[in-house]
Amino acid sequence: MFKLSNNLGASYSPLYFLSALGAGGLSISFFIYLMFLTPHPNTPIPTWESLMAAFQAGNPWMQGLIAVSLVGIVLFALLHIRMLVWNSVEYLRFKPTEGYQRLRQSNGEVQLMALPLTFAMTINVGFALGAVFVPKLWSVVEYLFPIAMIAFAIVGGYALNILLSFMLRTLSTGSFDCTRNNNLSQLLAVFALTMVGVGFSASAAMSQVAVTSGLAMILAVMFLSFAAVLGLVVLVLGFRGMLQHGVDREAAVSLWIIIPIVTLAGITLYRLLMGMHHNFGTEVEPIQNLAMFTVFVSIQILFAMLGYIVMKRLGYFADYLYGSSKSIGAFSLVCPGVAAFVMAFFFIHIGLVGSGLVTKFSIAHFVLLAPLVLLQLKTIATLFRLNFKLLKPEPAARLAVTA
Repeated sequence: MFKLSNNLGASYSPLYFLSALGAGGLSISFFIYLMFLTPHPNTPIPTWESLMAAFQAGNPWMQGLIAVSLVGIVLFALLHIRMLVWNSVEYLRFKPTEGYQRLRQSNGEVQLMALPLTFAMTINVGFALGAVFVPKLWSVVEYLFPIAMIAFAIVGGYALNILLSFMLRTLSTGSFDCTRNNNLSQLLAVFALTMVGVGFSASAAMSQVAVTSGLAMILAVMFLSFAAVLGLVVLVLGFRGMLQHGVDREAAVSLWIIIPIVTLAGITLYRLLMGMHHNFGTEVEPIQNLAMFTVFVSIQILFAMLGYIVMKRLGYFADYLYGSSKSIGAFSLVCPGVAAFVMAFFFIHIGLVGSGLVTKFSIAHFVLLAPLVLLQLKTIATLFRLNFKLLKPEPAARLAVTA
């Protein structure tokens, strides 16, 4: 791995945390293979024991899948940790600067939400690593769920503190610049709140203790509700600004931020339904899951097409991904790829396979999975391209920062 820039000072931006977020998301994407393609009959997610049993009893295809997935989980988890540490150090150096004070007085203050967003991803990555690499972890998992809930509560409290500080300033002074809100960058706050919600929903779905599941369910619904209300406001204001002034070219990638938000919201709702089913007797039919995930995938397809044609028209990919123009906000290209990959896996396996429309490990199943593998590879290539472009030491250059 290449050497990272150091001591960026006032030129640093919290959006650099998206590099760590993307790496963490890719680590989880390899976990998704194990989640849906390996047997784990005794646990809701794959564990060390289930993977070792599947590896020993499986054919070469299954063994290769497990091996590659475990390597992918580890490599991108290590990259996530490296970028998390680097960002944390650079952020602490950034806080005493005038650049930080200017950020706190502008629309760009929402960029601070990238911190709790990434920290919540770190908890998810840690849980995935523990599940597949720590033997007998599931035997003590009921003790781990409350710990995870406390961790997400801390991150959620941090996110709300940032958000309320931002809203207090803008609502009390009227300092929000609507003319520069011709993008959907403010949805970063919604992204962070939804990430906290999906974290709580894991305990709601998997805990067999009714109190733990119920409390996690309440907290997940609470943060999902926060995100829904704020998202509605931000979405309307953002589209109003874009329709009036045209989309900000450098921030056009924000049109895709709705894709990871929808993935997180969809997984949260599904987990909540599973928790209600396992612990509270609510019946959920497979066809209902198919209908629900179809709605989420449809929204993602709409925004994927809209974002692509707008960015293509504006030359965003040619300049900020493949060209010489530099924008830290380009790291936002990674999360939609990861999110679309993950949501598609849920749609195929919970929706299509679960309802009986597609047979698992049939030709149709593999045909559906093939483009997802290509999407994952494309997303990996995008992350590394942006890392080399935006994180290598370049003392004479200043990176553009999306406000």
